[in-house]
Amino acid sequence: MKGNIRKACEEDAKSMVSIYNEYVLHTTISFETEALSEELMKERLRAVQGNFPWLVYEENGSVLGYCYAHPWKSRAAYRNTWESTIYLAPGYLHRGIGRGLMQELISASRAAGCRILIACITANNHPSRDFHEKLGFRQVSHFPAVGEKMGEILDVVDFELML
Repeated sequence: MKGNIRKACEEDAKSMVSIYNEYVLHTTISFETEALSEELMKERLRAVQGNFPWLVYEENGSVLGYCYAHPWKSRAAYRNTWESTIYLAPGYLHRGIGRGLMQELISASRAAGCRILIACITANNHPSRDFHEKLGFRQVSHFPAVGEKMGEILDVVDFELML
């Protein structure tokens, strides 16, 4: 990695929404079906930051990836179980950016009191499954046919990392 990992700020929203909308509009990786606006990304960032880590990877002034943790469930008993989310700009996979981001997220989550990170992954997204396994996550669930996007019926798997 040539760039740096830092805390996300609202000025990053334009880059993050550009990255995310590629997945929303052209893949089954995200279950959202409508492109997000820059303002909605800022709202999501504000809702998460302060309580949970949100990081970006920046290289030569460009945000090329981001990741964050957020509540897995809303009930109080789940307060130390968080869900992780990561997206990289197309063309920047397999360069160590994702690994660096997730390692920082794992460390920040542990330091903030998180006990367990959950990654919710579309079952046919084998690169993400492999990526999470290499970081120590293990598959703990499989939900058949819970999503439908782009004419496909999709399964979801959850991977867990105990911190």
